[in-house]
Amino acid sequence: MSDPSPAPTRLSLLAEEASGCTLCGLAAGRTQVVFADGSPDADLMFVGEGPGAQEDIHGVPFVGRSGKLLDRLLVEEVGIERGDCYIANVVKCRPPGNRDPRPDEITACRPYLEEQVELVDPAVIVTLGNFASKLLLDTGTGITKLRGRSYGYAGRSLVPTFHPAAALRGGSDVLANLRADLVRAKLLMAR
Repeated sequence: MSDPSPAPTRLSLLAEEASGCTLCGLAAGRTQVVFADGSPDADLMFVGEGPGAQEDIHGVPFVGRSGKLLDRLLVEEVGIERGDCYIANVVKCRPPGNRDPRPDEITACRPYLEEQVELVDPAVIVTLGNFASKLLLDTGTGITKLRGRSYGYAGRSLVPTFHPAAALRGGSDVLANLRADLVRAKLLMAR
């Protein structure tokens, strides 16, 4: 039997549970768990890789340079503010030195992400970068080959795209592709 409490309440309880998680080694080095940000009723959900240094300090995903770019692109390409979408990560604690998350760390956090997707129930999920895209699409194919189209995911649309950090490092071509993918997500939301 499913929990009859509303999704925002269940998300708050899940965030509280995650705040005390010690299922992997990342817990030992975190300042705080970075659970999510945004509206629990959003039609659009973003899934990134994991928190960076600024996110670990503030407890909010995508608050550094990548987050500022994402915020700008949300307004310019999708026509919404940050608070109108839901933003989460594959892992909820910062990997040391911003290294890639390890398989055991991803496995430990996966139930949190899966429940976030279920509770928010967005029409469209945009995965930002390799780790989120590979995890949700259950593939070994990299983001460069995955992006540029949409995929079905648990009764909704999934749009893989580059991580905003890649756009900051990769120049105008990566940024143009990121913009195009966000427009694709916007069109899918309109359906």
